[in-house]
Amino acid sequence: DKKVMINEDISNSNEQLHFCCNGCQGVYHLLKDDGLESFYDKLGKRTLSKPLARGEDSSNFDMESFRQKYIKTTKEGFSKVDLIIEGIHCAACVWLNEKVLDQTDGVFEASINFTNNKAKIVWDEEILPLSKIIDKIRSIGYNAYPYERTEVQKKAIKSNRDYFLRMSIAIFGSMNIMMIGVAKYTGFFTGMDEEMLRIVHMAEFIFATPVLFYSGWVFFKGAYYGLKNKIVNMDLLVSSGAVMIYIYSLYVLFGGDGHSYFDSVAMIITFVLVGKYLEVIGKKGAMDTMDTIKAQIPLEATIIKDGSKVVVPLEKIEVGDIVEVKHGEKASVDGILLEYKTSFDESSITGESIPVAKKSGDQIYSGCINVGEVIRYKASKNYANSTLNSIVELLEDSLNSRPKIQETTNELSQYFSITILTVALFTFLGWYWYDGEFEHSLVVAISVIIIACPCALALATPIASLVGISWLAKKGLLFKEAKFIETFAKADTIVVDKTGTITTGKLTVKSISTHTISKEDRDLLYTLADSSTHPVSLAIKHYLEKNYQNMEQKDIQNIKQIPGVGIEAFYDGKTLFGGKAHSEGKFTSYVFTIDQNEIVKFELEDSIKPNALETIQYLRSQNIDVIMCSGDNESVVSSVAKEVGIQSYHANMKPEQKAEFISRLHQEKKIVIMVGDGINDSIALSYADIAIAMGSGADVALAVSDVVILNDKIEALKTAIYISRRTFYFIKQNL
Repeated sequence: DKKVMINEDISNSNEQLHFCCNGCQGVYHLLKDDGLESFYDKLGKRTLSKPLARGEDSSNFDMESFRQKYIKTTKEGFSKVDLIIEGIHCAACVWLNEKVLDQTDGVFEASINFTNNKAKIVWDEEILPLSKIIDKIRSIGYNAYPYERTEVQKKAIKSNRDYFLRMSIAIFGSMNIMMIGVAKYTGFFTGMDEEMLRIVHMAEFIFATPVLFYSGWVFFKGAYYGLKNKIVNMDLLVSSGAVMIYIYSLYVLFGGDGHSYFDSVAMIITFVLVGKYLEVIGKKGAMDTMDTIKAQIPLEATIIKDGSKVVVPLEKIEVGDIVEVKHGEKASVDGILLEYKTSFDESSITGESIPVAKKSGDQIYSGCINVGEVIRYKASKNYANSTLNSIVELLEDSLNSRPKIQETTNELSQYFSITILTVALFTFLGWYWYDGEFEHSLVVAISVIIIACPCALALATPIASLVGISWLAKKGLLFKEAKFIETFAKADTIVVDKTGTITTGKLTVKSISTHTISKEDRDLLYTLADSSTHPVSLAIKHYLEKNYQNMEQKDIQNIKQIPGVGIEAFYDGKTLFGGKAHSEGKFTSYVFTIDQNEIVKFELEDSIKPNALETIQYLRSQNIDVIMCSGDNESVVSSVAKEVGIQSYHANMKPEQKAEFISRLHQEKKIVIMVGDGINDSIALSYADIAIAMGSGADVALAVSDVVILNDKIEALKTAIYISRRTFYFIKQNL
């Protein structure tokens, strides 16, 4: 590029700035106007790229095809996208991009992971399109493109190979130096002439040099970037200690008095590099868990188009397409089964090995295997929004997040390193003043640096989190963020709903007040029950389908869900209601009324989930209070609570009352986990420290909860508590 020096006087200042081009001058004013000129202080001597003049048009990011593939919708109704920010090479770059995006009107969240340059952006498309965000990023000298998981995996594989090669060379060099060291130290006691000792020193030098400068390069690099950002990290301790020993050993090699310590140089690098490699292996293990889940998604699918079968990539499947799945094949996206009957192996979602029978109208989940006849289903989601892909993204985000204790230890690690360097300096001065021996003083000071290297502090905390997240995922528990491990470990109260949590949620009708219902009223009841996904409504719908023929859908209007009460609608000027009955019977009651006149009343019964009693007993043994809050009547709630060993329970609670109850627990300084069905309990779930929605990985569970229990089993609570506490124990042990 043509370099043009542009001078600019700053008003009310004697400072004169120099720019190589108008682009860089424009970037400076952009940052200055936004109050971000301190970026130049953070950047140090490194230069900032000028605004990018790209050939591609940023309007491509606003195309519908891009939206369907990469953009998600949050539960608040905003848009979310994952991007890779190109050009980031230090923490200052991360700071700048986050600050610029945070100050952009319409952007609600902008967080960048420095390890992989992945940016998570949440914004309101009604205020600004994604193309404007991309233009903003380009205007400060960076570029952005969609995050592709395969590219990140390639980078991880390359990193693994690089670490393995560096570690292998370090181990090879250290082993040879150790063998030479046997001769050197034996000769120290039995006698060795100067010439032979010089040859031994030279051999050690040959093996130690590649260990220090090739295998140890990762520590030099880490120390450099740390100092650039005014951070004293573990890498600086390792590299500075090893370099000082190396320089002193060179002095001895070329004729100085004393002993060489090339063996210590190699061993320091090797020991800590093995720790680094274990970190990589830990990350790989966590990524392997994600890959195992991702492997359940096929690469292509057969769709029916204009009466013909066409094989297309997953990204080409659109909502409404008819997808064919043969025996033994996996469903590619979520959908609704057409006029077929089959069975699906849903173990990839729920962990259950027993196939689930499917009939017309049932939900098909992506990644599940058809173990019955050839079927066709209608796609209800595209690949990007399918259940299994959502689970993979969920796990990926959790692996990139950090628990609160890790943030604390990262800060502590920085001060720890500064303290150790200071102690080492005074150690050297103290010993040198005491006995006047430079070599002995230096070796002791370096020993302080090396021995105090905060490996556990800097490495084992994130590794424990990674291993914990991976372990939980293998057990069918997806934590949306790693911080929930710490919260789970400290939790002292669990509030549970009854239906679908303690009980199976698969209710059956035990009695009916009358069988003399007119055909029209029966059809109205069927239509009303079909308008809700609540377990009670589903049970009523199933009962009507089983006991009556030719059920018809009516054109009911203004359907309104009343949380914790029931469902209301209008038909031909009449008010229809189906839901909770005011009764104190043994069973759950459902009443259907027209204009407040009771037409029919149902008594339904639910069954307790397997292992519910055992799980509650375990939680109580861990000093966790278990409280049941249900909207059902007192008789039913007390009966269930007694059967599973819950001593504290509350009945006839509305959703807002559950939320108020959790607020009162918070006032008592309780750390609360709330477990519900994700629909009626959505308010209470939002009030809890951790929200768990039982739902077999369904949409509601993924959207509402902090933790997803894929297999819908209550004993998953026992597993989550055990693994979280064990992981947190290891973190504290490392500290």
